[in-house]
Amino acid sequence: MSTLRCPLCGGDTKRFGKTSAGAQRWQCKLCKATFTHSINNDAKLLREFLNWLLSRRRQTDMPGYGRTFRRKAQRFWELWPLPPLIDEIHRVVYVDGIYIAKDVVVLIACNDEHVLGWYLARSENTRAWKALLSRIAPPDMVVSDGGQGLGGAIQEVWQGTAVQRCTFHAFCQVKRHTTLHPNLEAGKELLQLARRLLKVKTVDEARVWVVDLSGWNTKWQRFLNEYSIIEGRRVYTHERLRKARRGLNGLMNQGTLFTYLDPILSKDGPLPATNNRIEGGINAQLRHMLQDHRGLSTLKRIKAVFWWCYMHTECPGSPADILKTMPRDKDIDDLYHRSSQAQAQKDEPGWGDAVLWHELHQAGPYRMDWD
Repeated sequence: MSTLRCPLCGGDTKRFGKTSAGAQRWQCKLCKATFTHSINNDAKLLREFLNWLLSRRRQTDMPGYGRTFRRKAQRFWELWPLPPLIDEIHRVVYVDGIYIAKDVVVLIACNDEHVLGWYLARSENTRAWKALLSRIAPPDMVVSDGGQGLGGAIQEVWQGTAVQRCTFHAFCQVKRHTTLHPNLEAGKELLQLARRLLKVKTVDEARVWVVDLSGWNTKWQRFLNEYSIIEGRRVYTHERLRKARRGLNGLMNQGTLFTYLDPILSKDGPLPATNNRIEGGINAQLRHMLQDHRGLSTLKRIKAVFWWCYMHTECPGSPADILKTMPRDKDIDDLYHRSSQAQAQKDEPGWGDAVLWHELHQAGPYRMDWD
């Protein structure tokens, strides 16, 4: 057991009676200063809090229905686990967003093994995506479901990075308009084409698929141009089919459907065609966690997602390091006030840029620029 040292001079100490509250008093043998020593168990309590949050344990199963646990864990809900800066170049990065509430989304980026970054915003828009991507080194290829604003952010922040549109989401986009049991022959053929998209494994198969899609466009062109008069307005009769066609043709024109078959990018091994890694490996687990701990406020749901992402980064800090480095609500509040004073003459952030801090804390906008 290590010897207790004097906090003033570092000298040896000895027991020196007890306080009126019953705590052990110590006296320094050199400077004669007296003091009490208490053990800081915050790191231990934080570890217990994270073990509960990332598990399926219920507070109702704890002693006293979790009242003591809630009291001890309340201080940790003030922490904001923030993402690291990623300077390592990854081969593939997956990006997606998970909605916590109607106007609250957490944008997430990951590779095949770890979470790389996250960002809180009102919606999936270009400025929010730029804030997320700017903290991550540009990868060789990014896989996404085509979230709004992502394309422009990639062009600005990750210039030179190839884009792969998730083929499963492309299929779902067609299925949403045709349903799984279309009545029209054109819809049946287009749905079959969309299903085949999921099975394309080679460049030759991709060429055949593109030719077949072009043939379908030609075959049903006049059919899709038919229109009807409804309430004095001319509308296309098969508008849903037109939307499904427009989605596939748009992806073909962008050249993002078969990026995973690029011979240069795939020379080191096969590349993914879908973003199942983030949909099933992260978003699904986040939804399970929020369901297991249902009843949390919106702010706590946000922080729960942040905690899960942080603990699944490549090198999460120890509980003691987290307590030393991660900002608290008051730190974010102070940072906002200093920033708002320095930028008093500048324009306010536009709608949809990020979740506003005062909406959760009655203060100012939440910032993600901590290094």
